[in-house]
Amino acid sequence: MPDRPSAATTEDGPENPPTAAGPPPAAAPPDPGRPGRAWWAALRPLVLRLHFYAGVLVAPFLLVAAATGLLYAASFQVEKIVYDHELSVPVGERELPVSQQIDAARTAHPEGTVSAVRPSPEAGATTRVLLSGVKGVDPDHTLAVFVDPYTGKVRGALEQYGSSGALPLRTWIDELHRDLHLGQTGRLYSEFAASWLWVITGGGLVLWLARRRAKRRLRAIALPDRTATGRRRTMSFHGAVGVWAAVGLFFLSATGLTWSTYAGANIEDLRTALRQTTPSVSAALDGAERADGEHSGHGAMPGMDVDGSQDGAEDPSSARDVGLDAVLKAARAEGLGNPVEIVPPADAKTAYVVQQIQRSWPEKQDSVAIDPATGEVTDVVRFADYPLLAKLSRWGIDAHTGSLFGLVNQIALAALALALIFLILWGYRMWWQRGSASAFGRPVPRGGWQQVPPYVLVPLAAAVAVLGYFVPLLGLPLAAFWALDVVLGEIAYRRGLRTYR
Repeated sequence: MPDRPSAATTEDGPENPPTAAGPPPAAAPPDPGRPGRAWWAALRPLVLRLHFYAGVLVAPFLLVAAATGLLYAASFQVEKIVYDHELSVPVGERELPVSQQIDAARTAHPEGTVSAVRPSPEAGATTRVLLSGVKGVDPDHTLAVFVDPYTGKVRGALEQYGSSGALPLRTWIDELHRDLHLGQTGRLYSEFAASWLWVITGGGLVLWLARRRAKRRLRAIALPDRTATGRRRTMSFHGAVGVWAAVGLFFLSATGLTWSTYAGANIEDLRTALRQTTPSVSAALDGAERADGEHSGHGAMPGMDVDGSQDGAEDPSSARDVGLDAVLKAARAEGLGNPVEIVPPADAKTAYVVQQIQRSWPEKQDSVAIDPATGEVTDVVRFADYPLLAKLSRWGIDAHTGSLFGLVNQIALAALALALIFLILWGYRMWWQRGSASAFGRPVPRGGWQQVPPYVLVPLAAAVAVLGYFVPLLGLPLAAFWALDVVLGEIAYRRGLRTYR
């Protein structure tokens, strides 16, 4: 049964607080002579209640996401310091062939198989030889062996995660931010926070701009009121900082959802339906079956046994491999500049795949497939030919993770994380300041939705239902909150407590 309407409110609380004489009078109906303001006057209590409760209940999750995001933004620079020995070497006169560097890595670490190679991307940087299937290394990670490209000396080996090349420190912080080290279940926390961040931000922004519109001055909107005291002073800082951070918070919410578990899957389905998925180079080779019918040289790399001879086979040409140096040369001829990653053939029917891995601006994401027997390019995919949504997704994720614009990007993310932390703390402080000796943190009254005109309420409810379907961790908690709120309101009404709880 729906809640009964209650008193009108302001950001400072109810206009007519309860007294010993009984409940406050009902809110006055909107002025029909001013339809624009009447529309907002009817909708505002609903927005205010949603912003209040969402802020109180979701803020702890957002606080964790902001704090761990702040750590992640700093991890890029810290990683360079902590792992300087593995990442950097004195610049030499001439780099060794990549095949010789792989030989050195395999001599030091013969375990596992070579899953990829990242040649030195610039002067003074090491080459990474990535090994999979190494005992003691997370199956989802690889062991990165760092080789001096000038001397072939192995500088060390570290566990690496993901296409960004995150090393142990950044990986640990990344997983803390993503899932609190709780695996797939833990990812629900970050998706929940991303699902609600844009709702809380949008509601607060609308409330703040509506409150300040009468003054019609940019200063009143964008700068805190230092002359105010108490809760109004806290609100002025909360609102002004929220205005500055709003665009960035919307961005973090949207990009965070793109690779979440449930909303991310729905977004991927939508992109598929629109033919906007990210293309990938084809590594399949036509007629690549070897003469002996065996998949000889599976994932073999230069410097390893690549002649394909097994058990005395006498036809080494059946598994010819032009060598990784020739593969890299062919990729360079196609315009693939540093940094690149080379993935060996998975079997005798697949090609080498060479892909650019630069995530900073301008992005380098071109990729080619190269026949290991002939060294000829069999397929090419250019980043310039990506569909628009694929490009936007790539740019958005890289900006969210601090890669797109390098240090400037990381500083911006840190500033956004700090802003969100302060917004949450100010929000809780306003809740504290709203309370009194008899009623801590008095919530916003129920029944605001009953004042909303049907021509606004019905489309709004339909839009919320659609959003709730595509973003389940927004829709399900919202439905649960509404149901609980209705039950509590009915209980309070039956007990004669027709107040604000």
